[in-house]
Amino acid sequence: MGYIEDLRKIVGSLPLILVGTAVAVINDNGEILLQKRRDGVWGVPGGFLELGESTEEAGRREVLEETGIEVGKLDLVGVFSGKQHFVKLPNGDEFQPVTIAYVTKEIKGGILKADGNETTEAKFFKLNELPEELNPLIKTLIKQYALSFSLG
Repeated sequence: MGYIEDLRKIVGSLPLILVGTAVAVINDNGEILLQKRRDGVWGVPGGFLELGESTEEAGRREVLEETGIEVGKLDLVGVFSGKQHFVKLPNGDEFQPVTIAYVTKEIKGGILKADGNETTEAKFFKLNELPEELNPLIKTLIKQYALSFSLG
């Protein structure tokens, strides 16, 4: 069990503030790595921190777990938070994420693959050919990545 699951045992579905990461992985062709989640929505790899983990460690772990790619140096893009990001899950759990967004062009290795649990598909996309089923928050992040790091 992870930190959030343990916490949910105590607080139930009460709203929580959770810290997570989102990582834009850019290949040598300037394409961005996206993953298709089980709900059919595309986004960048990422997830919530486990207890004792830094945001950078969580970002690298999530990219590897969800896509099979190992990444190196992460550059901070920004921090995204606020009531507009509040989430109520179908199971009744509520949370407001604080998302620390990174970008990396340092792909160290691995084989691109979907993990089969959270990710049903993973592939690189040209910035002008992104899928329609893209998470709205991720659209904002990608625009910020592009502006901050001259990606497209």
